[in-house]
Amino acid sequence: MVDEHADGGRAPYDEPTIGELQLEARGSLRRVVGLSTELTDVTEVEQRQLRLEQVVLVGVWTSGTAEEAETSMAELAALAETAGSHVLDALIQRRDRPDPSTYIGSGKARELADIVESTGADTVICDGELSPAQLTSLERVVDVKVIDRTVLILDIFAQHATSREGKAQVALAQMEYMLPRLRGWGESMSRQAGGRAGAAGGVGLRGPGETKIETDRRRIRSRMAKLRREIAAMKTARRTKRDRRRRSDLPSVAIVGYTNAGKSSLLNALTGAGVLVEDALFATLDPTTRRAELPDGRALVFTDTVGFVRHLPTQLVEAFRSTLEEVVEADLLLHVVDGADAMPMRQIRAVNEVIAEVLAEQEAEAPPELLVVNKTDIADPVTLVSLRAALPGAVFVSAHTGEGLTELRDRLAEQIPDPEVEVSVTVPYTRGDLLARAHEVGTVLATEHGGAGTRLHARVPADLAAELAEAEAGQR
Repeated sequence: MVDEHADGGRAPYDEPTIGELQLEARGSLRRVVGLSTELTDVTEVEQRQLRLEQVVLVGVWTSGTAEEAETSMAELAALAETAGSHVLDALIQRRDRPDPSTYIGSGKARELADIVESTGADTVICDGELSPAQLTSLERVVDVKVIDRTVLILDIFAQHATSREGKAQVALAQMEYMLPRLRGWGESMSRQAGGRAGAAGGVGLRGPGETKIETDRRRIRSRMAKLRREIAAMKTARRTKRDRRRRSDLPSVAIVGYTNAGKSSLLNALTGAGVLVEDALFATLDPTTRRAELPDGRALVFTDTVGFVRHLPTQLVEAFRSTLEEVVEADLLLHVVDGADAMPMRQIRAVNEVIAEVLAEQEAEAPPELLVVNKTDIADPVTLVSLRAALPGAVFVSAHTGEGLTELRDRLAEQIPDPEVEVSVTVPYTRGDLLARAHEVGTVLATEHGGAGTRLHARVPADLAAELAEAEAGQR
């Protein structure tokens, strides 16, 4: 959910931003090609640490145009590179539906095995979510590690999560995906964990005991239960922060959109937040909230959220409640679209599908939405012309150059509801906090200082109007 444009032009002795520090830390560790990250004890839990170094991509094209199929594979390649791998080759198999056994069919699987052997690849990545049977069957044919799109996205999230809550959410999502796919090598996972024959159990009680795979499943379920309790406790703290923002009467704007659409860059441009900006998929995982002012002086808060993607794993939709709750409870959705993408309309549909799913699950109404087409400085002019025709209500901007940001701020001022109640009250000098809130969240039309207090004429939210009236009545 970021833009490839990083902020530039700083004076040489300026302090680095938070985003620059995060980017430097993220780049300080890289996988070393040729070194295995597999567990030395192969009898351990199936979740082998991913070894994404030299990979071959494979996809099944079931519908749509050839261009759409190639775009999907290009996105899978970008995901693989974000995870730290080097893409050697890619295959697309045209089928009505994925093969239930090997995903791409036995003939194509043997062809894939030849490509893996000739290129020296150590991993095959499939553009879809594979069943446990498909993973096992395809692995037997190609004789290297096989993972699917879901595991790849989970691996990226695991690398990029920074907060305690984000790390816990990723761990939970990984375990939910891993549990039904737990398997081992040879007979290692069927090893018996019971006592030896002839032990104290006696005749009739000398069963095989618990197998290794059953032990691991029990351990994973126990760890998942603990993570759910921890995330629930963190949710309480997050709700407290959100309630505090709501009590301050500040309108909230959730910045949503496809991953790498430029949401973090737009947040920086609108607020000077200095959050992490990197040309990579899923660079932002933890919601970032920053305050800004509209042209008329009203304050509001922007929240940068995790980017969406086609076929976002169900485990992540379930786990990343922090981002999804910001979407549900926002006063306005700022939907950022990558104008430089080959198929921006498909991005819009993918984001709308996820948001609709979240709103249906929460039984919430959709907040108003403002479409923002970003990266106009590098987008194809022909694409921009077609987008202007297809999206007549959208604002076209470049977070990098600043083009269109003034129009965007003006549109935000129109979309954010004006304070609802016009008041003319005398605020006691002892209630300066109410006067400050009127300036912060309302539109102050006039003030006059008198002996009893400050005479205030303003338009403010209804709850603040009630507090102002109560304060005026209390001094009489």
